[in-house]
Amino acid sequence: MASPKASSLSKYSAIASYNITNITKSMATAGVFEVRPPTIAPTSEPPPLFDGTTRLYMSYSCPFAQRVWITRNYKGLQDKIKLVPIDLQNKPAWYKEKVHPENKVPSLEHDGKVLAESIDLIKYVDANFEGPSLVPNDPTKKEFGEELIKYVDTFVKDVFGSFKGDPVTQTSASFDYLENALGKFDGPFFLGEFSLVDIAYIPFIERFQIAFSELYKHDITVGRPKFATWIEGQ
Repeated sequence: MASPKASSLSKYSAIASYNITNITKSMATAGVFEVRPPTIAPTSEPPPLFDGTTRLYMSYSCPFAQRVWITRNYKGLQDKIKLVPIDLQNKPAWYKEKVHPENKVPSLEHDGKVLAESIDLIKYVDANFEGPSLVPNDPTKKEFGEELIKYVDTFVKDVFGSFKGDPVTQTSASFDYLENALGKFDGPFFLGEFSLVDIAYIPFIERFQIAFSELYKHDITVGRPKFATWIEGQ
């Protein structure tokens, strides 16, 4: 049986997922709209695989998949990349058998192959599809961006791990790192302009902000004005 705290984290993850849905709408390229497809049933038939259609296999509630979803919408690719939403608790058997043997989301079916891993996918979508670039031209910003993207896994693991102890104290350095990073360039985003770095962090920060507020009555933006501005701007 899940602990009360684990259940609460799941609930706040759902709230964050709702917020991410709104983010993907607000960040979509102007004039591009879509009806969000329903999650497919576990007994559904597979789509006609490798028929030339680009498909993003994802879950609306998965923060890793949300990274690619945000990237897709920001670049205005709603007509180019079809969403295939999957129920993570009840996946169709064909997904593991025919699409992604590791049975995880997100994965991207494109150009006769299936690609995975959310950070790799957001870079791939940005580099291989039309739409506004999410990597700055400035080499200094590019280098710092790679540093921040490499740090994101450590950040996420440290924050999730802290829930077993004293999260407010244990995560202070992690959130301070982001506050300091946001001061390197002018502008409300990590590299001054909206980029893949922001997308890598958004789905997790949404969850952490809600969880810390509701479970620990703690505001992770207190004493971190740049971090507060960044969150407000998403």
